[in-house]
Amino acid sequence: MSRLAAGVVLVTAHEPALSDDGPTGEDVGMTATSFTSVSLDPPLVMIGLREGSRMDDLLAEQPLWAVSVLTEAQRQIAGRFAMKGRISDRLLFEDLPYVRGGASGAPLMKGALATLECRTEQRVPAGDHTLVIGRVLAAGAVGVDGGPLMYFRGRYRELG
Repeated sequence: MSRLAAGVVLVTAHEPALSDDGPTGEDVGMTATSFTSVSLDPPLVMIGLREGSRMDDLLAEQPLWAVSVLTEAQRQIAGRFAMKGRISDRLLFEDLPYVRGGASGAPLMKGALATLECRTEQRVPAGDHTLVIGRVLAAGAVGVDGGPLMYFRGRYRELG
């Protein structure tokens, strides 16, 4: 499957928590290449998550998440969220330009080709992964210059 070129997205969610000061929580993110459109009516998309990953566990608890379609210029963001044994999610988001989605509460990367905010409709076990099908609640596309970030044969690539 490494010979199948895929677009690169950042999947994000907000893990709610309560403290003595009121609602708080932590943003969670992961780089993914297993993302696709499923249906136009209703608007549905699907993401493949490694079973037992932090994102898989979080989306089993709460249904809201977001996707930022990354550009060639966002290669470092993709690499940062793909690292194994990485630093805490809080530090991963620390210096990144993002806005909080109104429908999901999840971070949406500024400069992304497109953003989608979703609510989980269905979770399907599939081997060592969970396929999460989400209804698109909100979508945005910014007039960003540049092409999509691609992943092919184990490396990030640029179109053209």
